[in-house]
Amino acid sequence: MLALLHRDLRLAAARPADALGPLAFLVVAASLFPLAIGPDAALLRALGPGVIWVCALLAMLLSQYRLFEADLADGSLEQSLLAPGGALAVVAAKTLGHWLMTGLPLVLVAPLLGLQYGLPGEVVGVLALALLLGTPSLSLLGALGAALTLGLRGHVLLALIVLPLCVPVLIFGSGAAVASLHGLSASPHLSLLGAVLLVALVTVPWAASAALRLAVE
Repeated sequence: MLALLHRDLRLAAARPADALGPLAFLVVAASLFPLAIGPDAALLRALGPGVIWVCALLAMLLSQYRLFEADLADGSLEQSLLAPGGALAVVAAKTLGHWLMTGLPLVLVAPLLGLQYGLPGEVVGVLALALLLGTPSLSLLGALGAALTLGLRGHVLLALIVLPLCVPVLIFGSGAAVASLHGLSASPHLSLLGAVLLVALVTVPWAASAALRLAVE
């Protein structure tokens, strides 16, 4: 797993445009909403957390369809699956690599975007913590969708599979920031995000591993 992760990180470093594409999408998309909504500060604060979460979700989807495609094309995926526990190691390495290259930069940048929506400092902190808990779940669910649609033409099916599964993460993530904005405790929403992440860690890697084996057979 560490060897696969190291290889993916080196490939991402050699092609920084691929890794920075989702980040650029997040910045551009989230920055356009205030221009379209107008200068209403109260409305921007109310919509800010939800807009940032939706943009982050779509940004992560941009690169998830490529998780296993390159390895399938060059034959290295079949070789990796031959090793004991190979499918699980591939899924774990690809998912962790995707989060480090896409999810973690989004976590670091998204709170800064919250400032242009006029979010207070404590709300920005809650937003960052919610993204830190929620984006790994999005990477795991995206890996499952990529494994299920591996080898199929067109990537709309991936979005149709992944987006409904991501709805709880989206609701709890934006709900944490909204609750903090209204002076309520964000702990219930953050706890639910943590619970979703634990369930995803327990179930998704094995389901994605089985999907990978079916795809190569």
